[in-house]
Amino acid sequence: MLTQTISLYKSAYGGLSPNTWWLSLVMLINRSGTMVVPFMTMYLTQQLGVSISKAGFVMSLFGVGAIIGAVIGGKLTDRIGSYYIQIATLIGGGIMFIILGQMKSYTAICVVTFLLAIINEAFRPANSVAIAHYSKDENRTRSYSLNRLAINLGWAVGGGLGGLVASFNYELLFWVDGITNLSGAALLYFVLAPSRNVATQQKVNLKKVAGKTAYRDTNYLIFIFLLFLFAMCFFQLFTTIPVFYKEQFHLSVFFIGMIMAFNGLLIAVFEMIIIFKLEGKRPLLHFISSGIVLIAFAYLMLTIPGVDKALLVIIVMLLFTVGEIISMPFMNSYFIARTLPHNRGQYAALFTVAWASAQAIGPFAGALIAENFSYNVLWIVVAAVCFAIAILYRLLHKRKENLLDKK
Repeated sequence: MLTQTISLYKSAYGGLSPNTWWLSLVMLINRSGTMVVPFMTMYLTQQLGVSISKAGFVMSLFGVGAIIGAVIGGKLTDRIGSYYIQIATLIGGGIMFIILGQMKSYTAICVVTFLLAIINEAFRPANSVAIAHYSKDENRTRSYSLNRLAINLGWAVGGGLGGLVASFNYELLFWVDGITNLSGAALLYFVLAPSRNVATQQKVNLKKVAGKTAYRDTNYLIFIFLLFLFAMCFFQLFTTIPVFYKEQFHLSVFFIGMIMAFNGLLIAVFEMIIIFKLEGKRPLLHFISSGIVLIAFAYLMLTIPGVDKALLVIIVMLLFTVGEIISMPFMNSYFIARTLPHNRGQYAALFTVAWASAQAIGPFAGALIAENFSYNVLWIVVAAVCFAIAILYRLLHKRKENLLDKK
């Protein structure tokens, strides 16, 4: 049994290019230093004495900057190449994090935060394009899963260390975040610079390729709109649900934190082998739809009365995590499958914008529904939206594409 398990893990992680591993290591280093954003509101209110509403406005600026950065990053990736955008944004983001830590006036913090978000989030489309470049059709979804693993581990490390650093000195958060960005840039240069690695993508000659864009791909635009709706629902897991567990289920903060960590642990241990077993077996939108259905059922379970609350939230998190594992890696594969080397940045930009927009709107919308109606109404609404999205993704798979829908 143990031998079979080890063999399964070897197979799941095998066959990926060394450059894919390097790229994931860069992501792990970068995300391990992600400390400023989770603690920014606390820093502004507790350290600088800014009101909660003003702190919220700063985070809104970060969201708007992230959307703009995604669009700019995608466009520049198609023109310059994913490597150059990644290294430029890692260096620029690292410097901006350090500068932000030195700002004390509210206006300066707003301006620098906005610019930081633009630079920092332009990294994401370029990174998505790079993963596609270094992977093959048969292992592309696993390549994205490996990158997700790096992100989840990085967030876990960054969150834990961030709390420790913040308890000692808030300003150190900005230095650590900046230094990890710069460290990621240094590693990227040493292992993936075009002068050092022949596999690294060179600049695309735009004069020799067709001028079709992601903005004329009707099926993809439908996919992105549904993704935006799904992401608004999904982000309730990390924003509204913890508050619900505390207020309605009266669970301890420690237990809630452990449940959230349980999600990341399950993803780290099981996602790669599950994707290894599923990849290539059915159409991408089938897996996406199936995963979203599981997440819908997870939300519905939160409305069940008269059961052991601790056991319920464990089962709910299991459903959430399995649904996330089945759906999200295939979302990346779907958009990449519709691209050509010259337009991947556009597709990646829209993909990033959908998530960034949902992160800015979803938690606020969920809180409004919960406050004005009830948490149960929120869970029913979110579940209904997820079921509808799952059905529409199945219909999207069946939709006959015309020439404009094919890249």
